[in-house]
Amino acid sequence: MEIKQSIVIRRSLDEVWQLFQDIPAVARCMPGAELTEDRGDGKYAGKVSIRLGPLTTTFEGEVEHWPEPVSFSGRAEGRGVDRRGGSRSRMAMVYALSEADDGTELAVTADLQLSGPIAQFGRPAIVTETAKLLIEQFVANIDATLTNNEDTCGEGAPLAAQEINALKLGSRVVSGSVKRWLGKKDA
Repeated sequence: MEIKQSIVIRRSLDEVWQLFQDIPAVARCMPGAELTEDRGDGKYAGKVSIRLGPLTTTFEGEVEHWPEPVSFSGRAEGRGVDRRGGSRSRMAMVYALSEADDGTELAVTADLQLSGPIAQFGRPAIVTETAKLLIEQFVANIDATLTNNEDTCGEGAPLAAQEINALKLGSRVVSGSVKRWLGKKDA
């Protein structure tokens, strides 16, 4: 599934770019993420925990980052395994920064693949909306960190496993279904 988000951050392109080169700081802005080892050459070991009601899934794995300084963009690819539940995940994320009237536009495109029990947990709409909520929170955390000019995500401390509000998730799933049913493009 592909998820796209963009936001204008009221900071200079250089400031936003510098944050995106600090992978531990960026990881702290991802809900439920924790880096456990810097393996060098843009490779990191870590884990991501997601909590959906009574279900908590922790994916342990590796992520690799390739920055493109000339175009102020980059990509990251990660994969992980939930040893307890046997699920697997794979994510490819591309980000691009560009100058905007009020600061810097951050555009993020993430492609997420899940397999195993987690993929069968619910309907595809539930998994898609859960992933969208996590990416939205990540983008909001990046914005807050730069806007407040401090490490809002927590110096050295990972955010707790992101608990997804069931009511909010349910309303988004229903809304998306209605939009698809009515033939709206952004469902």
